[in-house]
Amino acid sequence: MKRAIQLLLLTLIIISSTPQHTHANNEELSQEEIFKGRMELYQKMETVTQVPWYYLAAADTYERGLRRAQRDRPREEGLISIYYEPEVWAGPINPNKEDTNPLSISLFNGVGLDGNGDGIASLSDDEDVLYTFANYLEQYGFDEEDFRIALWDYYQREQSVSIIHGHATVYEHFGNLDLDDHAFPIPLNHNYSYKNTWGDRRGWGGRRIHEGTDIFAGYNVPVRATAYGKVEVKGWNMYGGWRIGIRDLDNIYHYYAHLSGFEKGIEEGSIVSPGDVIGYCGSSGYGKPGTQGKFPPHLHYGMYRDNGYTEWSFDPFPSLKSWERKAYQDRKKKK
Repeated sequence: MKRAIQLLLLTLIIISSTPQHTHANNEELSQEEIFKGRMELYQKMETVTQVPWYYLAAADTYERGLRRAQRDRPREEGLISIYYEPEVWAGPINPNKEDTNPLSISLFNGVGLDGNGDGIASLSDDEDVLYTFANYLEQYGFDEEDFRIALWDYYQREQSVSIIHGHATVYEHFGNLDLDDHAFPIPLNHNYSYKNTWGDRRGWGGRRIHEGTDIFAGYNVPVRATAYGKVEVKGWNMYGGWRIGIRDLDNIYHYYAHLSGFEKGIEEGSIVSPGDVIGYCGSSGYGKPGTQGKFPPHLHYGMYRDNGYTEWSFDPFPSLKSWERKAYQDRKKKK
């Protein structure tokens, strides 16, 4: 009996050597074609599994950000970025780490599934990868709490759950994927100035570096959201004073500090677009709630990237210059 089982497994492994299907190279597609292709995949899997498309889009977007933040993860070649290690896909004890046979993958406790009915479960097939993930979510249920539980079991990290849930909220709100635009945080018609101050030494509150760029402007000059995203934090911080934190769809946390106040209607959980006014320039911070005037009014703008394990600051100055340049170009076109 044991011999027969071994022969069966060997046969299945041999059968599974069928050449893998490959997906379209996303470098050959326009941005519009990429968004269209992804949405078609998300909506198809929603029809098959009943998992809302924006849940799938949110997880895929989160993983796309991880691929850019983790050096040991390869860039996606297709439209879908959800990542499975070969030994997880094929099974931890499967001798064939490139196995594409759904039956032998299942026998070796792999997760890979056939998502398009071609009899192959391939890591290089967007439909197979997305269906495998959607099938996992489907087993937990379809409401928000089910979604959170499934993500916690999958990632074992509350921050990952929070970020993906935020992405889902943004996608559900706007109903589309074309949400890559950005805006300069200060309206061009106001007087302002800034230079690269990231990494400068700071003394108040202990020795530390300056994790951002200071944009000097007058009191109550409007401060705008620089990206599509969800407000994660709003309130007082002893270093930043009245501040707002917004998470964008690239897993980046945008930090706006030293505000004089907030725009009416902006709360934790609010969904924002590039250019939306979120608050006003001030000089709050460096003390207990309400402290202000210890320095000239300015916006402290910081950017922090999440890599699935931790979060770190990086220099926002190049992004600010790029957004400012585009804002001037757009204004010139309108004249």
